[in-house]
Amino acid sequence: MRYWLTLGAVLLALPAGVAPAAAQDTAAAQTNALQPSPVWEDLRYSIIAADVDPPLNTAVLDLEAPVRAHDAAIVPVRLTQSPTAPALEALTLVIDGNPAPVAAEYSFGPALMPLDFEVRVRVDSYSDVRAIATQADGAQVMAGRFVKAAGGCSAPAGKDMAAVEASMGQMRWRSTSEDGRQIGTLMIRHPNFSGLQRDQVTLLNIPAHFIDRLDVRQGEDLLFTMSAGISVSEDPVFRFQYEPNGQPVHVRVEDTDGNTWTESFPATGEPVNKS
Repeated sequence: MRYWLTLGAVLLALPAGVAPAAAQDTAAAQTNALQPSPVWEDLRYSIIAADVDPPLNTAVLDLEAPVRAHDAAIVPVRLTQSPTAPALEALTLVIDGNPAPVAAEYSFGPALMPLDFEVRVRVDSYSDVRAIATQADGAQVMAGRFVKAAGGCSAPAGKDMAAVEASMGQMRWRSTSEDGRQIGTLMIRHPNFSGLQRDQVTLLNIPAHFIDRLDVRQGEDLLFTMSAGISVSEDPVFRFQYEPNGQPVHVRVEDTDGNTWTESFPATGEPVNKS
């Protein structure tokens, strides 16, 4: 498997002569709206301390995800705003049907506004995938999609344990210019074991072991932080637009086993691997 992947490679083109159900899913990909969710009704107050949903406003926040995931263990999720949308300070990503529904909590620096941010997640059963964001004035907004996927949290890991140990904590970074904005892509080698997977050799359960804290800055200025659970994919990739300030990009990663990795990368230029 190639080391360097972008989120776009996760989606496959639809071949000619596909089954009718697949064709319908493709046609509906832009309209897979949130569905009624009894799980969310039970979760809502504990997550956002509110009895009613925040408003849906795709100009302020939109969430893109495939209507039917090609691989439930690496479902691409993209969060976007219109150019004139108010700035967001924090965001909680929730996958209603997952064993641990809160996939990640993010804080964003001004350089990421307006937001265009991608991450890959595990989806364990047909589920709403929703984001609840908080604006600078404290107002909340929600966005989401219903994703058809199953088994993502228990899907076998992509590498054997020896390969995991050899590469864990390695990072790659690249920064390119697209349509007048800078696009950063950060990849981190980590199995992000969910605790629901089995070692394919011993058939024993693999204990949960995942990145639970990520801090990304340019110089001293915040790009974003992430506090995560078991739902972020193996070897996570983050792709985001940002306003560069010319300073090096500093990354700090912590996982649930107490490991810490740090790297610094040039702000622009060719991909760099310092690990």
